[in-house]
Amino acid sequence: MALKFIQVCRVAPQPGSSAALAIPAQVEKLTYDVDAVTSEAISQVNHTLPAQEDLSLPLTFIDLVWLRYPPFHRLFFYDILPCSSPADTLLFFHSIIIPKLKTSLSIALQHFLPLAGNITWPESSPKPTLNYVKGDTVSLTVAESDADFHHLSSNDFNIDAKEYHPLVPQLAKSHEKAAVMVFQITVFPNSRGFSIGISMHHAVVDGKTLFMFLKSWTHICKHVHKSDDIVLPDQLKPFYDRRGLKDPICLQLEEIYLNQFLNMDRRQNNRSLMVAAGYESLVISNSTRGNFEFTSAKIQALRKWVRTRKQQEGDDGSVHLSTFSLTCAYTWVCLLKAEKEEQEEVNGGQIIPMAFSVDCRSRLTPPLPGNYFGNCVTGSVALAERKGLLGEDGLVVAVNAISEAIKGLDGGTLTNGAENLVSIFYPSDEQTSSGAGHRRVFTTAGSHRFDMYDTDFGWGRPRSTEVVRIHTIGIITFADGKNGGGAVDIGLVLKKHHMEAFASLFAKGSSMFLGRIGINNVA
Repeated sequence: MALKFIQVCRVAPQPGSSAALAIPAQVEKLTYDVDAVTSEAISQVNHTLPAQEDLSLPLTFIDLVWLRYPPFHRLFFYDILPCSSPADTLLFFHSIIIPKLKTSLSIALQHFLPLAGNITWPESSPKPTLNYVKGDTVSLTVAESDADFHHLSSNDFNIDAKEYHPLVPQLAKSHEKAAVMVFQITVFPNSRGFSIGISMHHAVVDGKTLFMFLKSWTHICKHVHKSDDIVLPDQLKPFYDRRGLKDPICLQLEEIYLNQFLNMDRRQNNRSLMVAAGYESLVISNSTRGNFEFTSAKIQALRKWVRTRKQQEGDDGSVHLSTFSLTCAYTWVCLLKAEKEEQEEVNGGQIIPMAFSVDCRSRLTPPLPGNYFGNCVTGSVALAERKGLLGEDGLVVAVNAISEAIKGLDGGTLTNGAENLVSIFYPSDEQTSSGAGHRRVFTTAGSHRFDMYDTDFGWGRPRSTEVVRIHTIGIITFADGKNGGGAVDIGLVLKKHHMEAFASLFAKGSSMFLGRIGINNVA
C-alpha cells in the first residue's frame, strides 16, 4: 500500500457557548449528597465557563485503569458514490467532503472540549488530570492511498492485519503529556471510497462516549450548511459531572491505582503516560483479520439449543441467554477449538478466562445518565475449564460461565474486586516474557448496541467499520451487524492458520453444538 500524506492540520473547537451550556444545567439536576471530600473534587466542573476558556476534569478511578493502555483505533469506510473516475473522486473528496468534515468537527468539539485537550501528569501533581487549555486543537491528517478500498472494507478473512495500520493516526504522547484524540481521513481515488481513522486515549472515553461524540459529529455534518444554529439532541449532549464516582471507596481505589502506576516497570515515582512496556512488545506478526456475522437466525438457533440442553439438566431458567452471552460463548469455544492442536499438551483442567466489559451507567445508585462523558465500565471475567469448553456441551459450559460472571455484577457496584484491575491489565515483566500474563486470555471490545452503522455524515452509512489492533491480542470485537436485521458482527485478528480453522468452525457450526437439531449450516 502506497500512502501519500496531503495535509496535517489542527482543528480547534469553534467559538461558541457550549461549555457554559453543558455543565451548569446538568449539575442542577443532580441529587447526589455532596460532602466535604467530594465537593472539592468536582469544583472544577460545577461552574459556568466562558466558551473556549480553560477546563480541567479529574480522572475517576475507572479512567485511571486505562492510563497506560494502548490507544484504541477505530476505522470507518465510506463509499463515494457520485464519482465515476479517480479524478472525479479526488475533486469531490477535496472540495466537498473534507471542508464539511473539518467544519462540523470544529463545531462538534464545542460540546466535547476535553477531546481537544491532553492528559497531563507533571512532577508537581499527585495524579494525572484531563486538561483543555484555550488554543488546544486536535490533529487531522488527510491522505491518499492506492490500496483496494473494496478489499479492505470487505468481510474477507485473508486480509493482513497490518494493511489497516497506516490508515489510523498515531496518538502523540510522552511521559508527562498525552493527546486525547486524533483523526486521519484517507481517500482511495481508484476505488471511490474514503476512510476515517480515529485513535483515542481510553483513559478519557469509553465506547459509549466515543459513539456519542461520533453521532454528534455526524448530526452536525448533515446540518452544517442548512442552519446557523445546530442544536444537538439531548442524548448527544455530554454530561460532565463526576460526583457519582467520588465516594470514599472510589477515592480509595484511585489511591491504590496511582501507587501501582508510580511503582510500575520496577521504578519509583514512575509518572509516565507512555504505553506500558508489556503492551509495546505485543505486536502480532503474520496475522490476518476476519469479520464474522451472527445472523438473527443463528442467534435464535443457539438460544434454542442451549435452552433445550438446560431443560434436560433440570435448569430453572435462570441462566442468562442474552445475545451477548450466546455470541460470546460460541466465539469463545470456536477460538479454543481453532487452536486445539497446538494446545494438546495443556492440562484439560486449565482454567480459561474470558474477560469482558459491562457498561455500568444504569447499574449505579443513583444511576448516571446515558450521556455521561468518560469511562463507566467495569470488567468481569468468566472462568471455565478448557476440557469442559472443548467437550460435547462446551457451548453450555461457556454460557454458564458468562451468565455467572454477569450475575456477579448485580447490586449496582463498580468496586467489587476493582482493587485488582491494574495488576490484571498490566502484567509484570516476568509474566509478559513468559507469556503467562496474556496466554489463553480472551477479551472483548465494542458492543452490538452502539448502532455503529448510524454514523452517517451525509454520504451514506459506513460500508464497514473496524477496530484496528496493533498492541493487543486475543480480543473479540463486537458490533451491530452491518446488514441489520438484529445481526451481530464479531472481528478477530489471528494467525493465518488459526483464522482458517476458526472460519471453518464458525461457518459450519460445530456438530457438538448444533448438529443434533439439524442446524449445522446456519451461518
